[in-house]
Amino acid sequence: MISRYWHGAVPSHMGDAFDQHFNNNVLAEIAALTGNLGVFVKRRAFGGYDHFFLVSYWDTWDSIRAFAGDRPHIAVHYPEDERFGLIADPIVLHQQCTTVDPWFGQ
Repeated sequence: MISRYWHGAVPSHMGDAFDQHFNNNVLAEIAALTGNLGVFVKRRAFGGYDHFFLVSYWDTWDSIRAFAGDRPHIAVHYPEDERFGLIADPIVLHQQCTTVDPWFGQ
């Protein structure tokens, strides 16, 4: 299993709207892809921004490439992201892992 880590932040006044966009578009797309094993999203407010942390879990690199393209270490961006003032890390991190514990994030 491969985990994929992404982080982005929007001004707090745009947090709820971005959350809706994120759930309806990004997470819906990821969930529909063959090879996706699940996602974990954490939202935190800090310093006038709402931060979104996404960890997605994948069965193979081919499955990740089906989502992210030929350069899977580069973050995927959506055209609508700009209207929310999204500031996102341009690089995502990947980690080979064997299990995901259900207590994560509790």
